[in-house]
Amino acid sequence: MKTVRVKVAWGITGSGDKMIETIDAMLRIKQSYQTLDIEVFTSKAGQQVAKYYKVYDKLRDNFARVYVEENANTPFLVGRLQMRDFRFLIVAPATSNTVAKIVHGIADTLLTSGVIQALKVDVPVYIMPCDFQEGRTTTTLPDGSKLKLKIRKEDAANVGILKTIEGLTVFEKPDEIENIFKDELRTLAKASNPQEGEGRSTPP
Repeated sequence: MKTVRVKVAWGITGSGDKMIETIDAMLRIKQSYQTLDIEVFTSKAGQQVAKYYKVYDKLRDNFARVYVEENANTPFLVGRLQMRDFRFLIVAPATSNTVAKIVHGIADTLLTSGVIQALKVDVPVYIMPCDFQEGRTTTTLPDGSKLKLKIRKEDAANVGILKTIEGLTVFEKPDEIENIFKDELRTLAKASNPQEGEGRSTPP
């Protein structure tokens, strides 16, 4: 029987917060599932920040396809989502700018266009906002030092709206990503084998 490859689109925006942890989580998932193809799509800022944190080469070395945004339609992520080429789209980390645009239906970047198009064709979307909850947080800078950040109530409010969008799941931490993959692949397996686990009826 031919092995079925499962494709997933992973979008990276320009947030250094949780970027290293997210990349490590995705690498563990890639190594755990041999039939999984993860294609990486970075915004222009995402590439810049990944280089700043010295992890861009890690992406290029470990993922066969890493695309960088040229404009809202190049590379043609939107078209591939329309054709349902991907099982789902995950954007992690997602900046407050990206979240705000999605909440207000603004599709002027590669990843905001991708998210909105995915929702239109019922491709599941998962987003990990960097500004998840109002208050204070601490992030690690490229040199290892710590930086305290204030998460604005306006950005947290947009995350609240994001959670209400049909077809879109919001999550907070990189260690939640593995369960997303497990659930999606389990659902796919059940859909491919609808009789699996069903008992046979016994005639009276």
